[in-house]
Amino acid sequence: MVALQRSGTVAALGTAQTLAWASSYYLPAMLAGPMAGDLGVSTPTVFAAFSMSLIASALLGPYAGRAIDRWGGRPVLMCSSLLFALGLAALGLARDGVELFGAWLLLGLAMGGGLYEAAFSTLVRLYGHEARNSITGITLIAGFASTVGWPLSSLMELQFGWRGACFAWAGLHLLLGLPLNWRLPEVDKPAAEPTPAGMAASPTPAAVPAGAGSRHAAALLAMVFAITMFISTAMAAHLPGLLQAGGASLAAAVAFGALVGPAQVAGRLLEFGLLRRLHPLLSARLAALMHPIGAVLLAGFGAPLAAVFALLHGGGNGVLTIARGTLPLAMFGPQGYGHRQGLLAVPARFAQALAPWLFGLLLARWGAQVMWFSAGLGLMAFAALAALSANPRDQKP
Repeated sequence: MVALQRSGTVAALGTAQTLAWASSYYLPAMLAGPMAGDLGVSTPTVFAAFSMSLIASALLGPYAGRAIDRWGGRPVLMCSSLLFALGLAALGLARDGVELFGAWLLLGLAMGGGLYEAAFSTLVRLYGHEARNSITGITLIAGFASTVGWPLSSLMELQFGWRGACFAWAGLHLLLGLPLNWRLPEVDKPAAEPTPAGMAASPTPAAVPAGAGSRHAAALLAMVFAITMFISTAMAAHLPGLLQAGGASLAAAVAFGALVGPAQVAGRLLEFGLLRRLHPLLSARLAALMHPIGAVLLAGFGAPLAAVFALLHGGGNGVLTIARGTLPLAMFGPQGYGHRQGLLAVPARFAQALAPWLFGLLLARWGAQVMWFSAGLGLMAFAALAALSANPRDQKP
């Protein structure tokens, strides 16, 4: 009975996360062009508004995480559903650039309390140390957010225009997302506010367990998340153009790029099966090597190995997405997990906001050889993971 209830929670949260990601993070890819043309702004301006929303989400994240630590995820995620609906409706009603930025600011606040960090924190607040498989479960479901979101946004834009698509996504948050988040279990009782000593036990750059080693471990983990999120976002924004720069045709680039999604799901299934026997730190180290290996192959051999790169990058990224939830839990425990997740995600969100612009500049200048830069970043993330200890109190500063 307990297992059935937990499966229902994972299914509800995973479906709500699919909706949240599809209608926010994956929205500009399909709607930025028509949105810009109608509002009289450039397409980069729309992406600038999107980048601003990621920064807003980074700033709100620690506060949302602390609220989940105290009250559980149900009220926070329900509020995020309402904010998503409000932000998308405001986007559909926008008439100029100012209103565009205002709508994306609302969506940024929704993302700060409604994407993976909040979902992971919700599961840890409910299940504590036993949350690892549940975290994997929601990433398996929400891993199809782009697969669902991109064609659905495109179809709605074709039928109703981009404004109609925004209104439709807003309606889905009210009709689907809000009820799904409402049915999440409530916590037995609110957690006590942490005392100053308790806060000292929270392993974040601002408040970590006593000892320089734990502070060093938290800083390394934050760096890993920032690097891997930079790479993931850069690939999501530029993969077709990157593969074309490596010599692939447009049709081949699209076909190879389509391999990333299934590879991510395969990586998460591997984590759910074989790799769950390992400490999350070991599986994260293995996953962190996959992008650099694929990047070197693509930079050195070009289009003939584009499919290999897509599979390696996708598989590694799938496991590393789960590691964002499981590593802090395994290393630091469930106490204060939500606040800690919010703080660890701050540099990652800033890296996400920077990635499309910076990687685009480097791609325009270096072509496919930009993958040497990407490989170097990936090796930095691997080195940071290799330097981490499974017990942060044993971490050498």
